[in-house]
Amino acid sequence: MSALLQTPLTEALGCRYPIVQTAMGWVADANLVIATTRAGGFGFLAGATIPAAELEGEIRKVIAATGGSNFGLNFHMFQENAAQCVDLAIKHRLRAVSYGRGPDKQTIARFKAAGVLCIPTVGALKHAQKAVELGADMITIQGGEGGGHTGGVPTTILLPQVLDAVKVPVIAAGGYSTGRGLASALAAGAAGIAMGTRFLMTSDSPTPKATLQRYLAVNDPQRIRVTLAVDGMRHRMIDNPFINRLEGAGPLGRLRIALGSAWQWKQQTGMSFGHMLGVLRQALKEDPGAVSQTVMAANQPVLLQRSMVDGFPDEGILPSGQVAAAIGELQSCQQLIDEMAAEAERCLAALCARQAAADAAPACTTTN
Repeated sequence: MSALLQTPLTEALGCRYPIVQTAMGWVADANLVIATTRAGGFGFLAGATIPAAELEGEIRKVIAATGGSNFGLNFHMFQENAAQCVDLAIKHRLRAVSYGRGPDKQTIARFKAAGVLCIPTVGALKHAQKAVELGADMITIQGGEGGGHTGGVPTTILLPQVLDAVKVPVIAAGGYSTGRGLASALAAGAAGIAMGTRFLMTSDSPTPKATLQRYLAVNDPQRIRVTLAVDGMRHRMIDNPFINRLEGAGPLGRLRIALGSAWQWKQQTGMSFGHMLGVLRQALKEDPGAVSQTVMAANQPVLLQRSMVDGFPDEGILPSGQVAAAIGELQSCQQLIDEMAAEAERCLAALCARQAAADAAPACTTTN
């Protein structure tokens, strides 16, 4: 590796390349993190969707396969086992944690005392500033092109805004899948890039074949769009029959779909007949649209599992960045990272050569 790809990210995280694999729910398991780490990137385990009883086993599996704790754990403070995630990250001296709705200053101080780096993901300038104020060591900014819950500001606008506003290293996410993209982020001042959809679309991903084929089949970025229908927040995903049906329904129709989904997978959602009647009574008294959205938000984990675990892409939701439309094959993590690193080095070397040629050229002079 040339010095062109050595950045504050590689120095702090101890990885060969400034490429981060994000923690996608039901996708970023131990095997994907192992493949990313062995290829020279930095991977995050999806602690938010790994069952509490299995979480430490997944952490130990990565440590055993890679020979160290040079990877990260993602979690949310609102999940039931958040305290367990914090304790395990510190116990195993993981290199970093990532989060969205972040921990408080006291928890961040615990991480810092243990040498665990805090790398939150944000989608707006004000959130980046707040995260640094709370003690973040690095910031991952995700532009609106990114998948899942995402903001509305494109990466090309958000990245320079945050670079100007904070003093910690910034990782760029949203729309990256190539070495050219990595080179452009580094040239703009980022310390590296983070990718979710691109790692989901690898041969090392645990995502079922039928679901991966749906991702590969998309070739129009406009078919990977933002919807508010699932939980009322901006959620970028691939069009499918379930989302189209949900968006096309009125308030009562959405309530029927929400309750139908909850009842269909009642073992996972905990929906009982009595609970269903109570929700219907509440909807008749209040706003059916608001009640249906609450039920859909509770259904969201199951909807993700239907597509990302069970392999039924038309019955669940398909979070995705728009970059999926530019990906046509499933490479291994090793192939992906090797090719990206080589392409980025060529791009940056060409940029340096242009600068050297400009420096060597005679200075322009003017005459009156």
